[in-house]
Amino acid sequence: MSIRIAIVEDDPRISTALARVVDEASGFCCLGSYSSGEAALAGIPKEMPDAVLMDINLPGMSGVECVQRLKDILPKLEIVMLTVYDDSDQVFRALQAGASGYLLKRTPPDEILKAIQEVTRGGAPMSSSVARKVAQSFQKQGPSPKESENLSKREKEVLAYVAKGYINKEIANFLSVSVETVRSHLKSIYDKLHVRSRTAAACKYYSK
Repeated sequence: MSIRIAIVEDDPRISTALARVVDEASGFCCLGSYSSGEAALAGIPKEMPDAVLMDINLPGMSGVECVQRLKDILPKLEIVMLTVYDDSDQVFRALQAGASGYLLKRTPPDEILKAIQEVTRGGAPMSSSVARKVAQSFQKQGPSPKESENLSKREKEVLAYVAKGYINKEIANFLSVSVETVRSHLKSIYDKLHVRSRTAAACKYYSK
């Protein structure tokens, strides 16, 4: 079954190129492209894609705000930011809003497709420069005692695996539980840490 993708990008050349990459790849299909956050909010809930490629610098509503509002409507929707920005503020704003991955626009097409596959399997794909910024943040900061106390022992175990980059199926195998149980733990973790994505949960848990 094909992975269904929606694209939110205001540059028609980039949008057309991305749609072509998706449609020409085996196992993928592009449901639609949107040139603004407002249009995406109107169309994506009707199309119900598996994942979204989202630009940040959109006319009107920003991509970060669009992510947040889409996650309010479709909590299970996976969103990968595809942008020219790799500064820490943009990265963490996007992840905090609910994005599950963050790629730079110069990422090769085959790596974009791999990232889409990864995010639909519970991963958190990032360009190498972005991943380094996240890792550096983890190294500089320690766990937040107050918020970590709210997590159960099993939730902390799940979050530790998430921080190491394991996907839900792998975590389920490590803990000898079902994938659905892992998803349930993640939902509880999101609620307790007041975040919308696995990467944001790890970032917040390891921040002061």
